[in-house]
Amino acid sequence: MIQRTAFRSAFATARAPYLLARRGLHATPARLGGYHYPEGPRSNLPFNPHTRFFYLRFIAFCMVGFGFPFGVTVWQSSKNKA
Repeated sequence: MIQRTAFRSAFATARAPYLLARRGLHATPARLGGYHYPEGPRSNLPFNPHTRFFYLRFIAFCMVGFGFPFGVTVWQSSKNKA
């Protein structure tokens, strides 16, 4: 599938190179400026990442979130088949 797509792409550029437009990066205006919120970066977050035990809460949150599907899988696999 990927080889066929690459072949079609190469075949199309060999037959009609004028149909494909190339755009240089110098022609693209800068869309994103250096603007942050007036209060500074990370001011729009609903939690404070600068607290003392933030990393522990974050690790616990990730472990619960990523571990829940695996725990459900083990629980479903260990149930009786009767």
